[in-house]
Amino acid sequence: MTTTDAPPVYDPFDYRMHEDPYPTYTWMRDHAPLHRNEDRDFWALSRYTDVEWALGRSALFSIRNGISLEPDLWGPEAAKRILFHAMDPPEHDTYRRLAASAFTPRHVAGLEPRIRELARARLEPLLDQRTFDFATDYAAALPNDVVCEMVGLPVEDWDQIRSDTDCLNQRRDGSDERGGESVAAAIRLADHFVALISELRRRPRENLTSQMVQARVDGVPLTDAEIVAFLFLVISAGNESTGKTIGNAWYHGALQPEIQRAGLDGRADDWAMETLRYDSGNQLTVRALTEDHVIHGTALPAGARIAVLPGSANRDERVLPDPDVFDLDRDGGRTISFGRGPHHCLGAPLARVEMRIALEEAGAVFSAYEVDPARARRVRSPNQRGFASLPCTVTRR
Repeated sequence: MTTTDAPPVYDPFDYRMHEDPYPTYTWMRDHAPLHRNEDRDFWALSRYTDVEWALGRSALFSIRNGISLEPDLWGPEAAKRILFHAMDPPEHDTYRRLAASAFTPRHVAGLEPRIRELARARLEPLLDQRTFDFATDYAAALPNDVVCEMVGLPVEDWDQIRSDTDCLNQRRDGSDERGGESVAAAIRLADHFVALISELRRRPRENLTSQMVQARVDGVPLTDAEIVAFLFLVISAGNESTGKTIGNAWYHGALQPEIQRAGLDGRADDWAMETLRYDSGNQLTVRALTEDHVIHGTALPAGARIAVLPGSANRDERVLPDPDVFDLDRDGGRTISFGRGPHHCLGAPLARVEMRIALEEAGAVFSAYEVDPARARRVRSPNQRGFASLPCTVTRR
């Protein structure tokens, strides 16, 4: 938020928002619950009740143009890039069901031992290091390892997949367009996915991509392009928000020693869940109005772009007491980071388990730590909030 007398303008491409969006969110909730960004041609909803209402009503708030404000990602072709995450019911439900069995709480519970193995494998080379980068070496790596294994990507490709996924979502300060590095990363990822699909069509295996290769919609198999779009969705969604939230938990634990002690000493689940509310990796999603509608006294036309801000809703004092306090004893049942309605995050059960295990396993080997805020570097994404780099110094148990 600016220090001038002019009202702040919410711009998710502005690096100042990436550093700290919460004062601007507060101003919006108090003074402009339907906020207008004229330059980028969108409206924003920031209050909890409005965010919950919009996310739960897909007939009015359509996802068919995608979930991003970038010009090259918004529009009627969005489903070609992220499959059912840019489809409305009933088509959305048909495609979502093809992958749903891999993300049920029961199936995810069966993955816990393997997720712990992957967490310990990422921690093992860090145990003899007093200082390392928590974001790149661990928080971002673990969810990526899990989802890459689920879809069947070769182990030797996992780190490149993560690097390209991070690059895919980076934006220059104030820019809503992807640079050359981002485009190159998208091409490399597509090449990986096409090779994987080709291999699995010849020799199916027990993984999520094989499941999609063998799936049918109205008796017709999915095309390679549809499966590539699915892989872009699941790889990005599977590691981006989760990895960023794990890093945010570590950061806030460094700022508040009592949170750090409790989290490392057995309250990892509470630590993760409160971070999901207090400073989630997922800050923004976008919808399009399907018809003319009046919101907060303003008549909006069909097709209007609406930025829906769960990151702001989770700090709304109208619904949540003392929302700016990081409280491990808080009931997280109203946290809205995973969405509502038909587009509620398919991977939420997996994300919860990954966050808990990541912090539990870190707490099993580290008794304390500090971060270096001067060297920390934030992700430059309009949708995601977190750290691209988070150097820390640890104390072994």
